[in-house]
Amino acid sequence: MYEENFNIKSWAEEDRPREKLILKGRNALSDAELIAILIGSGNRKETAVQLSKKILSSINNDLNKLGKLTISD
Repeated sequence: MYEENFNIKSWAEEDRPREKLILKGRNALSDAELIAILIGSGNRKETAVQLSKKILSSINNDLNKLGKLTISD
C-alpha cells in the first residue's frame, strides 16, 4: 500500500489513522491502524502502522493473545 520509507505524515490525510478515525469512525480502521494510534509513532525504518502489523503478525493476529502479553514480551 505505502512505500516503507514514507512516514504517516506524508500519507493523504484521509488515510492517516487518527484522521481516518475522526472522519470515518473506528469501524473503518484495521486492527493495525488502531494499534498504531495507541503506539503513537514508528521508528526510522517503519511507520507505526507497519510496526503494528509486525506485532500482530508475531501473535498470529490474535488480539486476545496481544492483550495477555506482558511489557517484557
